[in-house]
Amino acid sequence: MIASLIPLNTIEAQEGSTPQSNQLTDEEKARANNPLANTKAFNIQYYYRPGLNEVEGGEAHTTWFRAAVPTGRVLWRLSVPLEVRHVNNATTNYSKSGLGDIDIFAAYLAVLKPKFTFGLGPAAAFNTASDDALGTGRNSLGAAAVAFASPVPEIQIGGLAIWRTDIGGDSSREEVEILALQPFFMWQLGKGLYFRSAPIMPFNLKNGDYHMPLGLGIGKVIKINNSIFNFFIEPQPSILLDGVGQPRFQVYGALNMQF
Repeated sequence: MIASLIPLNTIEAQEGSTPQSNQLTDEEKARANNPLANTKAFNIQYYYRPGLNEVEGGEAHTTWFRAAVPTGRVLWRLSVPLEVRHVNNATTNYSKSGLGDIDIFAAYLAVLKPKFTFGLGPAAAFNTASDDALGTGRNSLGAAAVAFASPVPEIQIGGLAIWRTDIGGDSSREEVEILALQPFFMWQLGKGLYFRSAPIMPFNLKNGDYHMPLGLGIGKVIKINNSIFNFFIEPQPSILLDGVGQPRFQVYGALNMQF
């Protein structure tokens, strides 16, 4: 589905027939996977979770629409999720879909070098879900830090850490305190093709719910004029988890665009 958004003849064009302006440099290949790239970006990211812990017949879909805009040394990132939840078993049959909890992150780019980027700043999530089943019902505020390094052209590594604590919301819903960790690794294979692993590991420090996925996927970066398109797919089985509704397995796919 994601790959179909990119013309096949563009992907398969031979190196000798590709215009020079569309050749990827090592810096552009690295920047395509840098969440702190100091450039305008728009991402469509999708999670499919076909099995949920302790929910017979449950599945979930989340589509994130993310926009990043730099203003000086501050990179603003707004994330808007569309959520779908299904449960179909002997006792329950329902389907909910709509808006989830919107979040925003403002990263001050303390280090901005070709081989190393580091940013940190405030992070917040808001009770915007259109249905109780699609969000936490709470607002939260905290901080996030991201590091990204490309020690050699073939390798990119780094990590993201986000912590947010409850600051109010629906009084009938449980309070939340979220810690999310995301290590990531990319190995460039040539011509924009790369292996990747970037699982997000969320922990609710209030009730102990968590899941720890292990990811291994493949991606492709292409350049069209001055825009970079990065699309990938990454299966992620959960190796450890606890809590109702945590995904036992998920598939993560995306189309990330930098302009």
